[in-house]
Amino acid sequence: MTSTEAATIALQDHAALWSVGEISASEVVDSACDALVAGLDTPSLRVLAACTRAEADYDVHDLLPPALAELGLPLQPVGGAACQEAAVRALARRMLAGELKPWELTFRVHHRYGHELHLAERLAELDDEYGMLEDGDVGAVAQVDAEVTAEASRLAAYPTAPAESTEPRSHGATELIRTDRPVSSR
Repeated sequence: MTSTEAATIALQDHAALWSVGEISASEVVDSACDALVAGLDTPSLRVLAACTRAEADYDVHDLLPPALAELGLPLQPVGGAACQEAAVRALARRMLAGELKPWELTFRVHHRYGHELHLAERLAELDDEYGMLEDGDVGAVAQVDAEVTAEASRLAAYPTAPAESTEPRSHGATELIRTDRPVSSR
């Protein structure tokens, strides 16, 4: 994966996590800065990356949609299933990168979505399994950790958002864009 592909996925993940309240707006700005350093460059991305931490909470809401649109990336409607699924996939990638422990992934997903989000049902079930384990049963914990890792790998392997074309978009932030093709590199 090229650095621009990794930056694209990271920016998209940050947008999804911010949309569901998992991360702060300043983390989205940091991701925009990383995307610029990696070689992604659009006018709106530059404006987003230029936000100060103090401005981020107020400005990311308006600046993120056009930055993603210029890159051909979707910003799913807040509260919708597609947004929630994108956030679950982003959390799975974070766990695989070592930013979360397996039990933290299942707890966060289960706490936020319960057993209601079909995509995350297995993670919710695995969180229930963690809750039933005996204290000190290292082997059982390792088994559940392995199952969580396998499920996270499955979720993370799902293609993130594609660019349908390399032309900048000028549509509303809530337009749904297909998410069943891999991200193109720029």
